[in-house]
Amino acid sequence: MLRPAGIAFVVLGVVWGSNFIFMKWASESISAGQITLLRVVFGFVPVLAYALLRRAFAWWHLRHLHHFVVMSVLATSLYYYAFAAGTSVLPSGIAGALSGAIPLFTFLAAAIFLRSEHVTPRRFLGVVVGFGGVLLIARPWEAAGVVDPLGVLFMLLGSASVGASFVYAKRFVSPLRIAPAALTTYQIGLALPTLLVATDLQGIAALSEDPRALLGVVVGLGLLGTGVAYILYYVIVDILGAVTASSSTYIPPVVALAIGWWLVGEPLGLLDAGAVALILLGVAVLRWGQRASRSGSATVAEATERGTPA
Repeated sequence: MLRPAGIAFVVLGVVWGSNFIFMKWASESISAGQITLLRVVFGFVPVLAYALLRRAFAWWHLRHLHHFVVMSVLATSLYYYAFAAGTSVLPSGIAGALSGAIPLFTFLAAAIFLRSEHVTPRRFLGVVVGFGGVLLIARPWEAAGVVDPLGVLFMLLGSASVGASFVYAKRFVSPLRIAPAALTTYQIGLALPTLLVATDLQGIAALSEDPRALLGVVVGLGLLGTGVAYILYYVIVDILGAVTASSSTYIPPVVALAIGWWLVGEPLGLLDAGAVALILLGVAVLRWGQRASRSGSATVAEATERGTPA
């Protein structure tokens, strides 16, 4: 069972890492809100089918609808929109690199809202190193500006949103003992009506004029990047455990940079590569600190088992 799980682990990281180039292509034709809506529409189909196959739904789940609504905002609507908006004004590789900050925001939210998560010198060092990498990408001290600061802010907003969703899931959703397949379906399904109401659909048909972008949104972002990715994630959780599954977030920043530089021809400087290394190093130190400080209670990383993948 370990070999299929290992393959799924790598595939998941590659799928998530490729999301950024698909968002970049789509942003040339439609808005960030429209990208988000279409991603959720096409991602919902395989997630719903998987949950039905697993018979994950129950009527008593409805009493916790308010928690599902919060998760739909934090881990779907706001998260996807911010990443789409950030990627639209940044090189796709840089956007993907900034997504590596998700675990840093997860820890910050946990340190504030969860008593079980303590700030230790080792964890503090991991956060400082990781955000040092973010700062190195943005480089606000350069007058001309290397990257669009608004794009960086959008990527950080998306990372903070999904990071907060892990903590919310840990505190309010995990104790409910609802099957992850059901939680994911509720989360994405509830995002659909809010996105339909909030999204201006004018000009969305322009996506059909670019077959590459259309295929990227429907298959890359929707069916694979959202639907299949969630299913793969929970397969990995079942076999390897939630902590190991959450480590798949190391792969997307590297994949996104490689696709942007090697396949698309986006510029990649030594500072950018060093910044990504710092972000990943910060995350590694942070998780090392988490493992070192565990005393029999679940960490935030384990909350992903009943929360949502990054």
